[in-house]
Amino acid sequence: MRKSYSFILIFSLLFAFTAAFGQGYTFRVLANKGQNQVKKAGASAAVALKTGATLNADDELIVGNGSYIGLMHKTGKTIEVRTAGTQKVSAIEQKLAAKSTSVASKYAQFIASKMNEGPRTLASRMQATGAVSRATGSAAIEVMLPKDNNNTVEVFGNYGIISWLPPADADENIMYTVKVENIFDEVIYEDETAATSFELNFEEVPNETGLYLITIGKKGDDEIKSERFGIKKVGEEDMVELVENFEGLQSEVSDDSPLNKLIYASFFEENGLILDALTKYEEAIKLSPEIDDFKELKTEFLLNNGLLVVEDE
Repeated sequence: MRKSYSFILIFSLLFAFTAAFGQGYTFRVLANKGQNQVKKAGASAAVALKTGATLNADDELIVGNGSYIGLMHKTGKTIEVRTAGTQKVSAIEQKLAAKSTSVASKYAQFIASKMNEGPRTLASRMQATGAVSRATGSAAIEVMLPKDNNNTVEVFGNYGIISWLPPADADENIMYTVKVENIFDEVIYEDETAATSFELNFEEVPNETGLYLITIGKKGDDEIKSERFGIKKVGEEDMVELVENFEGLQSEVSDDSPLNKLIYASFFEENGLILDALTKYEEAIKLSPEIDDFKELKTEFLLNNGLLVVEDE
């Protein structure tokens, strides 16, 4: 496949997955918003629910008004809890359809392995900034994508969400220009946006050359822009196996909820398809922008893949 793992790394990952899923729990908390509590089986009192916590079948969830809890089952299935009141974890488990999820479970484990140390504290302990390859000049616009030696990244899906960091000392009203060219330097797409991201649909922007060359700039200042980078579809030699594995995941998990989008993000991350993975994180956040845990997971993904670095204190 696209990413070559040594036997040592594979063994380490399998060990981590076994440790994460070998404790007999029923659910792991992926996202948590509001005044939610859990009463563990045999406990005399409930305690605050925390992201990353594990739940057993005999535990009880106490869900506050207007709250949200995103749960991942040990099989890889996901479920959202929004109804206020007390619910037995075993009752929530019964709501999940009895369906094989061997593929989904693999990528659920991939997520769980990141959460073994308990609740994440990225938002409170660090401010992330910078990029893996910083462009010349403090005012440059940094696109959050890994590039190979040709400044190019591969994509599997039919569209991608490209995001970037604003230039230093940018004001709140900054506008950006997006320019997409083919290999003949012909402009095939242009747009303006006040956001720090845009979606490129490759089917709606046909390009017979197959390579999309993109530059992000500050409107009205030609000197402040990103490096030109390329996006191309995954090569045919890798596509066959990717499609087979992707279709296996699709048969088990729908792509219609923010929690399930995390499963797809893990699939793409494991296969080295960082743009596709980041797109799924962005989609999850767009569906539930009020859930900070999804934003933290995205930040952690960017940090782990070298697309952000931690500022020195």
